[in-house]
Amino acid sequence: MTDKKQAPAPRRALAPGLYVTATPIGNAGDISLRALDVLAKADAVLCEDTRVTGGLMQIHGLKVQLLPYHEHNAAEMRPRILARLARGEALALVSDAGMPLISDPGYKLVRAVQEEGRMVTCLPGASSVLAGLVLSGLPSDRFFFSGFLPPKEAARRAALEELKTIPATLIFLESPRRLAACLKDMAGVLGPREAAVTRELTKKFEEVRRAGLAELAAHYEEAGAPKGEVVLVVGPPEKAGPEAGDLDTLLATAMDELSLKEAVKEVTEMTGLPRKEVYRRALELKESGRE
Repeated sequence: MTDKKQAPAPRRALAPGLYVTATPIGNAGDISLRALDVLAKADAVLCEDTRVTGGLMQIHGLKVQLLPYHEHNAAEMRPRILARLARGEALALVSDAGMPLISDPGYKLVRAVQEEGRMVTCLPGASSVLAGLVLSGLPSDRFFFSGFLPPKEAARRAALEELKTIPATLIFLESPRRLAACLKDMAGVLGPREAAVTRELTKKFEEVRRAGLAELAAHYEEAGAPKGEVVLVVGPPEKAGPEAGDLDTLLATAMDELSLKEAVKEVTEMTGLPRKEVYRRALELKESGRE
């Protein structure tokens, strides 16, 4: 009796739907096994630039139909994509680098697919926004991503005025040639905050330069525009303790609806003041009948 070789198991097809798939931001090795599997099995891959995505496919030995989907053809392409999904196809959506929809086109497509009741799933992976935040050394418990600021000075400063009071680390994408001017405006509007310029993330010449905004502005004004893509991270504003009258108002409002203990906890978290100080003042207000 001779052993017969078993035929390889057939490759399982993808379930119909849209697969939003992260791609590397620089290092081609930063792609997940799941992403490679989906890209290999998809009926087509929707991409910003077929040349960029084609290069990634070639590196990993993948052959699949590439369809351009970007801000200039999105309105025209969406009905065609929806029609293919209606026929039961599995389509992957990628950006040139990183996670699709983060400062890239795609959210309208995701919403349209969901509104038709079809499956949409996300294959997470590399993100320059998160990589820049992690490498910045700045507070990461709360952050606000603002994308690209306006290129003109007046509009840029106006946008920064709207962001200056946000109690969180700010993350921006910026053109290297506008970096020095942007940092100068940030120093003028946001004040003396610590910041980090991160560039060429995951690549050979990855760099993180951390200093005050004014110092960074002076450095890049003298050194000139750096090479590579830039993620700019700016620390949060310093917490300013409330005035005595503000503290009394916060406590009085909280104690109208909460117990003394709960009101003290809430106001302590809101102000960042020592709990003993807030508790002492709450007792004084309660005893004086001002709560």
